[in-house]
Amino acid sequence: MMAVSAVAAASGAPNPRSPARDSQAGVSGAAIVTIAGSGTAEKDASGVVIWLVPLEAMQPVRVAAQRPHYRLVQRNKKFEPALLVVPVGVVVDFPNADPWFHNVFSLYRGKRFDLGLYQAGAQRSVRFDRIGPSFLFCNIHPEMTGVVLAVDSELFAITDKTGHYSIAGVAPGKYILRVWYENATPESLQALQRQVTIESANKTVPPISVRATKRAPVEHKNKYGQDYDPATVKTDY
Repeated sequence: MMAVSAVAAASGAPNPRSPARDSQAGVSGAAIVTIAGSGTAEKDASGVVIWLVPLEAMQPVRVAAQRPHYRLVQRNKKFEPALLVVPVGVVVDFPNADPWFHNVFSLYRGKRFDLGLYQAGAQRSVRFDRIGPSFLFCNIHPEMTGVVLAVDSELFAITDKTGHYSIAGVAPGKYILRVWYENATPESLQALQRQVTIESANKTVPPISVRATKRAPVEHKNKYGQDYDPATVKTDY
């Protein structure tokens, strides 16, 4: 069964101390999402982010100017993908692929920014230099929501609907495994951290049980802290 993998390799000059590619391993596993208080597993376990931080370094990943940009497209009044995971310090481009204006902003947690109003075919960019989730909205279309999660690693993956994930190219060594899920509390995610030792062979990590809270949709405000104008919400643009 294929897993959704989102691993980014570092660019720039090779590290002479890094082990040979054939000595690197793949790390795979699965996450089980349960609603707190119910004990039943969710049928859709996608959207759980798993990443590995080298124990010896325990520092944010190196910011390199040569790194390629990531892309988060605005299309059909949606963010594609709705969840984008990136190493901290990289630039994310926000191209507008819709035939109308958008105004992407994030003011609540993580990286705070306001890209302003820009037209079809235009693009704005943001450097995500703060670890953690940045929740995205559009000041024109309240139905548009998304998340950019900046992590302190270049070894990460997102689970598919079955909860499976796979991270390739992991050098042998000791790592801290970290977990993020939008509907889980920071305290429960902190408790899921664990140390893992990776050898040259592929490794399967024991299942991770994520306790989520059942949250009702939140009616967010626009970038001015005001309710969206009902007249503009009903328009076709």
